[in-house]
Amino acid sequence: MLFNLFKKKDKIANNDNNMRAKKKNYNQQVANRKGEIGEYKIDIQLSQLPKDYKYLNDLMIENPKSISGYSQIDHLVITPYGIYVIETKNYQGTIYGSKNRKNWLINGKFKMMNPVIQNYGHIEALKKYIDKSYHDKFKSMITFTKRCTLKIDMELRDINSDELVIYDVYLNETLQRKESILKLKNHNQFTDEDRQVIYESITNANITDPKARETHTTRIKEKKSNAVVMSNSQCVVCSKKVSEKVVTYCLSNQKFNGKIYCYDHQKTLNV
Repeated sequence: MLFNLFKKKDKIANNDNNMRAKKKNYNQQVANRKGEIGEYKIDIQLSQLPKDYKYLNDLMIENPKSISGYSQIDHLVITPYGIYVIETKNYQGTIYGSKNRKNWLINGKFKMMNPVIQNYGHIEALKKYIDKSYHDKFKSMITFTKRCTLKIDMELRDINSDELVIYDVYLNETLQRKESILKLKNHNQFTDEDRQVIYESITNANITDPKARETHTTRIKEKKSNAVVMSNSQCVVCSKKVSEKVVTYCLSNQKFNGKIYCYDHQKTLNV
């Protein structure tokens, strides 16, 4: 009788675990699908740009400073006056952030990497592949869907800024407004040859090998997984939540034997 009771509890626990795994898998599929739809929306807009604009989608280039060794760039547009590097985000909720803040917040709770800093890294990686005379032509653009409400620094919404955060439905309109402003300011214009050289240089740098792309994706997932572990870690003695700095210190110190201790128990525990 008692054995059957434990067996029943184990069965319920297994069912709960299976349900959680299925829900997690479903949520991931939904997120991936939303991402694909967001990318498709941008692709459609870019295909409607003037004929003298050139664009590339889903680029991956080498970047030694990245944790994966690569940078993946959603979209790049080469116009008569600039090189626009576009990072697309498909979150839902209220986005809080500022230009120099390491992390932004979604709904005031969940962290995301500052996309402006992220895109700056992409641009720095791209500079390696084109002539220095073109480097000042780079412009950063981050797009969010209208499912978001942006609560961010106003300088990131200013059309005159070279680091813009906008809603994706206004991408083409924003690109052409930026071009008009640059033209009025008498910025040097790319020749057709310039645009072709830049286009070919970046196209040649694009990594299409499936194995390399899979490696990049795997390393990014591992980083996110580790970040979740770091942010949810607790002291093994008192269960007090500890900072990522404390986690890193404990895990890198052999005397703690792979366990996490808060500051107080690091001092008092005889390890």
